[in-house]
Amino acid sequence: MRSFKDYFIIFLKGLGMGAADVVPGVSGGTIAFIAGIYEELLDSISAIKPSLINDLKEGGISAVWEKVNGNFLAALLSGIAVSILSLAKILTYAMQFYPTQLWAFFFGLIIASIWYVGKQIKKWDFGVIAGLILGTLAVYYLSITPPLGANSSYLFLFFAGSIAACAMILPGVSGSFILLLLGAYATVISAVGNHDFVTVGVVGIGAVTGLIAFSKLLKYLLHHYHNTLIAVLTGFLIGSLWKIWPWKKDEMIYVKEVGASEASNYLGDFNSLSAYLKTASTEEFGRYKAFIETNILPKTYENLNPGASADLIPAAIFLVLGFSVIFIIEFIAKKKNV
Repeated sequence: MRSFKDYFIIFLKGLGMGAADVVPGVSGGTIAFIAGIYEELLDSISAIKPSLINDLKEGGISAVWEKVNGNFLAALLSGIAVSILSLAKILTYAMQFYPTQLWAFFFGLIIASIWYVGKQIKKWDFGVIAGLILGTLAVYYLSITPPLGANSSYLFLFFAGSIAACAMILPGVSGSFILLLLGAYATVISAVGNHDFVTVGVVGIGAVTGLIAFSKLLKYLLHHYHNTLIAVLTGFLIGSLWKIWPWKKDEMIYVKEVGASEASNYLGDFNSLSAYLKTASTEEFGRYKAFIETNILPKTYENLNPGASADLIPAAIFLVLGFSVIFIIEFIAKKKNV
């Protein structure tokens, strides 16, 4: 029987997941895994199925609540919601004015996560090694693939929501990044801003459907092909390092009013969106998002962006901090397993 303190710790883990989901390119699934609640989360989501209607008729709401591990989900989802609502502004501010430090922090977090997730592999064989390589290549390929053109059909948006929701529970894969790749990001953001509840509803239904269905598949794979699945997830994390590298040059950006555009048309003397946004207003930050970008060295970043600093020393400090967080979480989880 879990105590109030136990559920409060789960709530805090939800805060971590929500904070990760706010940052494009970072997955809440990564935090769930390193926080030791990944399997329970999959079990709880996969318990949501049509047979719950019979449980409701026979045992009432309490029976359904117990079947889906309601206390756990309520504590976790509350943490995620509070985090997104409260930390979104802080993280948004950091993404605009301290992007290098923020991405360095998550870069260190992911490096440590690779070690943490990888050590869950009990036995190495050809299948496990192949899974690691394929997982790495898959996410790396996604990170360098040009996004598809926009598509606003309801059927497409339903499937886009389903795929994005699946990505949310995969370590190393960002749901918002998947929407961008599929060409649905602009449509979804516009629908939210314009209060288009039909479009938002279609995407939401797709997300719930995908989440429930995919959690069942992941649960099956985790129980029957544990080592191979963990290797694939570790590969996802390795592949995601390319996406969250702190120093980038932007070829194209997404402009809220017009869609994908050449970066040079908007960034002036800058070649990196992050460098430009440091000098821009908060309103402008909401207008632009990275679309097609390439990784560069810190020195190259300074050369391509007049007057901009690569913030190499602060980045190194935050990288170490991010790396340390995993070991702190692991220490707490071992001390009190909830």
